[in-house]
Amino acid sequence: MSNNEAPIVLEARDIRKQFPGVLANDKVNLTLRRGEILALLGENGAGKSTLMNVLYGLYRPDGGEIAIKGETVALHSPGDAIARGVGMVHQHFQLVPVMTVAENVILGAEVTRAGGYIDKREANRRVRELSEQYGLEIDPTAEVDDLPVGLQQRVEIIKALYRHADILILDEPTAVLTPQEANELFRIMRELTERGVSIIFITHKLKEVLAVADRIVVLRGGRVAGTADPKTSTEASLAELMVGRKVILQVEKDDAHPTTPVLTIDDMQVRDDRKHLAVKGLSLEVRAGEILGVAGVQGNGQREFVEALTGLRSMESGRVTIAGEDATGKLPRAITELDVAHIPEDREKHGLVGSYTIAENMVLNRYYRAPFSRRAVLDRQEIAENGARLVKQFDVRTPSIYTHAGNLSGGNKQKVIVAREFSRPVKLLIANQPTRGIDVGSIEFIHNQIVAQRDAGVAVLLVSAELDEILSLSDRVAVMFDGRIVKTLPIEEATRERVGLLMAGSEA
Repeated sequence: MSNNEAPIVLEARDIRKQFPGVLANDKVNLTLRRGEILALLGENGAGKSTLMNVLYGLYRPDGGEIAIKGETVALHSPGDAIARGVGMVHQHFQLVPVMTVAENVILGAEVTRAGGYIDKREANRRVRELSEQYGLEIDPTAEVDDLPVGLQQRVEIIKALYRHADILILDEPTAVLTPQEANELFRIMRELTERGVSIIFITHKLKEVLAVADRIVVLRGGRVAGTADPKTSTEASLAELMVGRKVILQVEKDDAHPTTPVLTIDDMQVRDDRKHLAVKGLSLEVRAGEILGVAGVQGNGQREFVEALTGLRSMESGRVTIAGEDATGKLPRAITELDVAHIPEDREKHGLVGSYTIAENMVLNRYYRAPFSRRAVLDRQEIAENGARLVKQFDVRTPSIYTHAGNLSGGNKQKVIVAREFSRPVKLLIANQPTRGIDVGSIEFIHNQIVAQRDAGVAVLLVSAELDEILSLSDRVAVMFDGRIVKTLPIEEATRERVGLLMAGSEA
C-alpha cells in the first residue's frame, strides 16, 4: 500500500490558537497517514511548535478539532495524547542522567511485582525486547549519563514506544547529532515506519527533509503555505516556500587573505559546573581576515571554552592573548574593551535583557560611553537614534524600537545581538552557535554579516554544532572532541565524512 492509500491516523482540522497579540495558528489543516514520515517546515514564529503542542495536548486549541485514528478527540494533557498513541521526542531530552536506560524508559509507567516494588529485571527485559524489535539496540542497564547523544535519543524513542506510541512527533531530532548519527536516526525512522509507526519530523535542515520525508508541509505566518513532494523539490524551492522570497542558501564569499594572529590560546584548561575538566589543554590561533570554524558535537567542551574566552567562566590554567594583549582571566567588560564582539550560545541568558527595549539592548556593551552616556547619565535620544538606525540596517522586524526584546521571534532576537556587536569597530568576533534555532531567511542574513566582518579584516572564531554552517563559512576547520582540538584542516580537506568522523572521536 502506498502512503497516499494508507489510512489517516492523525488529522488537524482548522486549528486556531491565539496568544496575546499573536495568532500562532490560523485555521491550520494537516493529515498524517499510517507509516508516513511527514516533514513540517517553517520560519521561526510560523506556528510549528504551537501546532505540535496542540497535537500533543500541551495547549488547548481556540478553534478547530483533532482526530486520531478516525475519532474526534479532546486532548487536555500529554497523558491524553499518550493514551491515544501519540508520543513526542523533544529537542531537549527529558532524561534523568544518573538513572539507567530502563529506569528512564519506565519512569511514570513502572513495572512492579508483589509488594509494589519495581521489577528491574522485567523492565530490562521489556526494554531489550523493544530495542531489538525496532532496531534500536541499546543496553538497558547502561547509565544515561555515560551515553553519547545519539544513544540518548534512542532512549527517548524507546520511551515513547514503551507507552505504545504509533504516532511520533520528533522536534529538531538532529540538532545535536553528528552526520553519522543523523544517518543512523534516519535508518531508525524508516524501520519504524515499516512497522506501521507514523512520524512528524520538525527540522530547519532542508537537506535532511529531502533525504527522509515522504511528504512536506510548510507553515508561514501561522497558515499552511503549501505542501511539497521531496522527490520533485529542492532546498531552494523549499526555502522560498518557507520565506516567501528567493533565498541564497550557499554562502557567497571570496578567498580569505589572513594576516597577523589576533587570538592566540595556549594550553587552556577549564572546568564545567560539576568541577570536571571540560577543556583539556586546548591551543589554537585565529588570524585577522579569516574564519576559523570549531566543529564538534554539543557537550565536548565548546560551551566552557567560549565562556572562558569571553570572561564568563574562570580558566583553570593556560594563556589567552588578544591583539597582542594578555586577556587571561579578564572579566567580560575588559574583554569587550579589547575590541571583541561576542554572539553567545544562549541569547536569552547571555545575549539580551528581555525586559529591556530593543534600543536599550542595542547599547548593552557601550551604554556607559559617549555618545550614549554623559557624566553617568544616559542620553535617551542618542540611544533611540542608534536603535532606529540599526533596526533598519540589520532588518530587525519589530513594530517599534521600544518593543521589549523578549517579545521578538528567535531570528529577530539574534539580529538585535548581531546589530549591537557589529555596529562598532572590532578586531575579533567570537560567534557561538550564531544561527541555532532560526529560520533560513535569518540564517542567510547573519552568514552574510559574518563574512562581511572577515572581509573587513576581523578575525572570526565560529563555534557551531551545525556541520553545514562550519563547512560553508570557514576558511579553516578545527574539530573539537572531549575538550581537545583533535585536528585542524584547511577547508579544502574538510569533507563532511572526515569532519564527521573526527567529531565522533575517530581519525578520518
